[in-house]
Amino acid sequence: MDLKRRLVARPSAIHGRGLFAARRFRRGAYIATFEGRPTRQDGMHVLWLIDEDGTETGILGCNELRYLNHSRDPNAEFRGADLYALRNIQPGQEVTFHYGDEWNDVE
Repeated sequence: MDLKRRLVARPSAIHGRGLFAARRFRRGAYIATFEGRPTRQDGMHVLWLIDEDGTETGILGCNELRYLNHSRDPNAEFRGADLYALRNIQPGQEVTFHYGDEWNDVE
């Protein structure tokens, strides 16, 4: 299924732009895959993956998943570069994930 039929980027109350469900996702459902080019530099729209031997790989996002915002109580999580629903997500609801324990926020 086309990513734009699953998710839509628009202004977010959390921060700047966010990513919102265009359809319902049940708990455990695959949402989408974070796509982009490899990078060694941190920055906006970079997803860091850690493989089994502890090697970090950065992906500079080029699809809509780059607009995912942080939440301490996220409704989605990455398994590698694939995003899955942690609980049911309704159409129109912002999709969020936890950036990591070192992330400082006001939430």
